[in-house]
Amino acid sequence: MAALNNGNFSRRILLSLGFFVFLTVISGTGQIFALDAAAPREDLWVCPGAEIAMFSFSGAAYGGGMTLGYGNGAAIGIKAAYFLDALGNISTLELNFLLRFYLLGAASISGPYIQLSGGPTYFSKDSDLSLPSEFGAISAGLSFGWRFLIGRFLFIDPVIRGGYPYLVGGGLFAGIHL
Repeated sequence: MAALNNGNFSRRILLSLGFFVFLTVISGTGQIFALDAAAPREDLWVCPGAEIAMFSFSGAAYGGGMTLGYGNGAAIGIKAAYFLDALGNISTLELNFLLRFYLLGAASISGPYIQLSGGPTYFSKDSDLSLPSEFGAISAGLSFGWRFLIGRFLFIDPVIRGGYPYLVGGGLFAGIHL
């Protein structure tokens, strides 16, 4: 963990925002001519969830988060999660951009997937997290999950992940998709 100064903090936020806008622009497809067939409807989903990750020196950190994503076959999104270690010594705020690839094909919105994620992570001692935080790091990780559809609009999403600075983690998300 390295201390962030205001210049680096602003630069990292701008780079993260620029990367997200770039991914949004290159993934967009649209109807070019009036006689073209309409593109299939893209999936929009939002899901809260509970997670465990190895963010703490003393063991696992427990928390929850919210994820918002868009796309079929390959989806982009954002995720925010807050973790607190079992002893209450370290709190963690994780803000990630994500890129998800469903393994069952380009039109898929369920089944197994691989997800790349990355973004800033902020740490605080004694559960007193404020932004800008005194300590922070860039997190990056790879997740494997499986989306199970329940009816027309609901799903559950168990996931395991590994990366930096949390080493390993797992979670269970439940949400809606449109």
